[in-house]
Amino acid sequence: MAENGEEKLIAVARHIAKTLGHNESMADDILQIFSNFDGRFREKLSEKLSDEDPRALEQTLNSLDRQISRYLSADHPIWSDSADAAAFLDSVDDLLSLIQTWSSMSDEKHVGPLLDRADDLLQQSMFRLETEFSTLIERGGESFDPTRFQNGIESAGGANFEFAATDSDEENDELIGCDEDHQIPIAHPVVNFDFIIDALPAGTINDLHEIAKRMVAAGYGKECSHAYSTSRRDFLEESLSRLGLQKLSIEEVQRMPWSVLEDEIEKWTKATNMSLRILFPSERRLCDRVFFSFSSAADLSFMEVCRGSTIQLLNFADAVAIGSRAPERLFKVLDVFETLRDLMSEFESVFSDQYCLFLRNEAVTIWKRLGEAIRGIFMELENLIRRDPAKDAVPGGGLHPITRYVMNYLRAACRSRVTLEQVFDEGSAGGGDFRRVDVSSSLSVQMAWIMELLESNLESKSKIYRDPALCSVFMMNNGRYIVQKVRDSELGSLLGDDWIRKHSAKVRQYHVNYQRSSWNKVFSVLKLDSGSLVGSNGASRAMKEKLKLFNMYFEETCKAQSTWIIFDEQMREEMRISVNGNLSPAYRSFLGRFQNLSDIGKHEKHISESEVIQEAMTPVEVSDLQVSDCKILHLISVGLSMFGEYGVLQSFEW
Repeated sequence: MAENGEEKLIAVARHIAKTLGHNESMADDILQIFSNFDGRFREKLSEKLSDEDPRALEQTLNSLDRQISRYLSADHPIWSDSADAAAFLDSVDDLLSLIQTWSSMSDEKHVGPLLDRADDLLQQSMFRLETEFSTLIERGGESFDPTRFQNGIESAGGANFEFAATDSDEENDELIGCDEDHQIPIAHPVVNFDFIIDALPAGTINDLHEIAKRMVAAGYGKECSHAYSTSRRDFLEESLSRLGLQKLSIEEVQRMPWSVLEDEIEKWTKATNMSLRILFPSERRLCDRVFFSFSSAADLSFMEVCRGSTIQLLNFADAVAIGSRAPERLFKVLDVFETLRDLMSEFESVFSDQYCLFLRNEAVTIWKRLGEAIRGIFMELENLIRRDPAKDAVPGGGLHPITRYVMNYLRAACRSRVTLEQVFDEGSAGGGDFRRVDVSSSLSVQMAWIMELLESNLESKSKIYRDPALCSVFMMNNGRYIVQKVRDSELGSLLGDDWIRKHSAKVRQYHVNYQRSSWNKVFSVLKLDSGSLVGSNGASRAMKEKLKLFNMYFEETCKAQSTWIIFDEQMREEMRISVNGNLSPAYRSFLGRFQNLSDIGKHEKHISESEVIQEAMTPVEVSDLQVSDCKILHLISVGLSMFGEYGVLQSFEW
């Protein structure tokens, strides 16, 4: 009878230990309490607790099956009621503990089938937890107030945030509309990326963490990551769509008209900045909180969430990189290059785990490919200059369109000097450049080389002009324009002062060449051999012939140059001063040698008749020679003053 009572007492103790003692430490504490009551029971009680009873396993499993099945069959979300959610998780915990406790005896005849049944129940529980997990994410994303904006976007994770459609709104209110019941939330342009979005409510994140903890413990970590990434991936894709970014293949991007692609690049730039600086870091933070203490699951989930959106962004940049190398595309390609360059540190920090390594590597590869594209565009510019044909001469020796195009192009490109220096330094890192010039950077080498190609091209075009003077005017115009554009921009510091001095000297030499080929024939008429001055009759005849020639050559020169163009006002003035400064003294000297001739008056009539004096001129009451001298000098001055933007020497009424 005493033995029977002892057995009952042990059974009660075993039930208490099984119910309260979820681990060995707690079971030992319970045994210690009983041993303090009566030390005779301790050894016998320990033997009973260690003696596994398959019938107890079956009873416990049946109880858990009834509890869990009630939740599995529910047609409403379990987490709609916090008490149900807590009870369900407790049952799952008990099931996991049961399986873990009996797993060492799975080979036993009566234990194995029961464990298989427990595993099946656990699998059903995990499927339901996965469904609840997804529902919580979707419901949590919808629960935020869409009017909560922070620096232009929602501080919460709903899919309602986006860039403002226009920057021209004069109102500073965050809501527009007079009717309070129909106020429309608006987002202002993002200017500060130094913040993180709380993508889900804190309570939802805690619930997700509790579910993830059970699924990982049960060996369903990958399934949990899949459920998480599927739901959050849709959120990111919707976010990019609301930022205006379309899902486009590389082929579709390459087939786009350039005007359309320019707009898409602007949208891509905004979306990429938003993604790398706000959306992806926010997702990283959310993953770390949901999968707290499960770093591998957090890393895998984050990669799965961001992979599609990241590849979408990178593919667009890749399509731009491998697209046309037309020179006009340079500036937008620079925008894409600079965007990736400036975000490279974000790529490194956000995608720092092993699962995201391929995304980091892909970003670096495409960034370098964009650098190759930029260098390729400059090569295409070189080819454009080389291929520009020397067919039709520019009227009047004016600016050639290619000069204007290339110089304005380079000036605009040099606004991105830092980026271009980085691109060309990277391109020349693999070896020496055969284009050796005395400049300090690879970009300077490139610019000097383009200048050399342009100058060579202009020299070949100048040979179209039959008149050597017009050839010099053409080179003078284009050379002066090039030097001005270089001096007034970043090109000046790239090419250096020596380059500017050298090419300024070339322009001056073209000026000298113009004067020689254009006016030397006129100057030569005013020269007299000493033999021609023997006797007044000989001098008179020589003067008469030379005056005829002078008038004829002067007229020919003025008529020939009446349609020539000098585009620069300062250069026009310099040419007036130069020609006038050489021609007027020569003419005075020429007349001065005949002042003492006795028959000079006989030739004054010829001088007057041979000159063209404007009708409005007032006669000067001085000697005949002085009058003639003044009139001729006035003619020279008037003629030379007719240098103009549309004619070096405009037409005279001869």
